[in-house]
Parts: sequence; structure tokens; C-alpha cells
Amino acid sequence: MYISETTVRVRYAETDKMGYVYYGNYAQYYEVGRVEALRALGSSYKDMEDNGVMLPVFLCDMKYIKPAVYDDLLIIKTTIRQIPTVKIIFEYEIYNQKNELINTGSTSLVFIDMATNKICDAPSSFIDKIKKYF
Repeated sequence: MYISETTVRVRYAETDKMGYVYYGNYAQYYEVGRVEALRALGSSYKDMEDNGVMLPVFLCDMKYIKPAVYDDLLIIKTTIRQIPTVKIIFEYEIYNQKNELINTGSTSLVFIDMATNKICDAPSSFIDKIKKYF
């Protein structure tokens, strides 16, 4: 299992009229979590795309537990529980600065060969980087 943590501060523009983080912004927080998780592994979306593989999201699931508000420092814990095959599943837990769990969710992404626009196996270079955690 691979676990990564990163932080993000809630910007004023991410809040709604009630002063809470707008629900749609959590998908962006998930993206920050998975991009930084890949970066910590020594990989990136850019590396994969430069090598002809893209990773579109095909499933996103979220559970809102407690609202985040402007200027909260959020901790995004991103977990990969399985070695990727043709898809990769990221699980998220978002905590506020009081270490209160405020949101959970997951995203499933598929590896797509950009030349054929068809599903493909995860790049072997990526598998080599992540397999030591399993």
C-alpha cells in the first residue's frame, strides 16, 4: 500500500455564499493529492503523457463529513491500495488543521494509449516505482 500526504490552504474563491468550500472544489483537492502522490513516487502525469499514456478519471466518489472554510489548512491523505493494472484507484481522506476528518472519497482512472485512444496497461516504468510499496 502506498500513502502520500500533502497540504493545501483554502482560498477565498473556493468558498460559497455560506462561507464553506464549494462541494465541486473537492475534486480539485483530490487532483492535488494524486498529482503530488505521483510526484513523490518519482512520476507525473506529464511524464506519462510525454510517453504516450494519459490517465482520465472515469469514476469519482465523495462523502462530505464536515465543511472546510476559508483559510483552513487541509491535509490530503492519498492512498493506493493495489498495484495498478489498466486502472488505478486513489482513495482520499481530507483533514482540517484540527486533524478532524472532513471528507473522504476515491477516484478511478484508466491508462489510455494516446495513439490508439484505447485502454492499456500501466507503464512498466511506473509499476517499477510503485511495486516496492506492496
